[in-house]
Amino acid sequence: MLFRFSIEKLDEFSAQFWKEAGNTKLFAFHGEMGAGKTTIIMALCRAKGVKDVMSSPTFSIINEYLDAEGQKIFHMDLYRLKDEEEIIQAGVEDCLSSGSVCMVEWPEKAPDLFDEESAHVYITAITETEREVELKLPSLH
Repeated sequence: MLFRFSIEKLDEFSAQFWKEAGNTKLFAFHGEMGAGKTTIIMALCRAKGVKDVMSSPTFSIINEYLDAEGQKIFHMDLYRLKDEEEIIQAGVEDCLSSGSVCMVEWPEKAPDLFDEESAHVYITAITETEREVELKLPSLH
């Protein structure tokens, strides 16, 4: 599934994203630095009813939010972690196996943590305000 939108249409994109994603829980977000991974994930959280103040988990590694139904959503950023051992020590694996929605930036830092149940989201900056997002859902979808 391919989406192309301007930043002003982020909320519309988010609603469509969740409609397409169905019951998928694990999302690996790929994209260059500055492509908009954090911005898009925060919009996806808002679409799920998150009211918490959201921020980039670059330094905290894992941010935990509650959606409109009180379900946990984990937003993780693996950029600063050196290897899979450090990723496991940070608690990432526990979040991924929790059954909660998990959105992970820089998943290439720990490719073994993402299985056939993982969706992959590829973000490309087309212009300053326009993005292309490819959502590759797991075959079990």
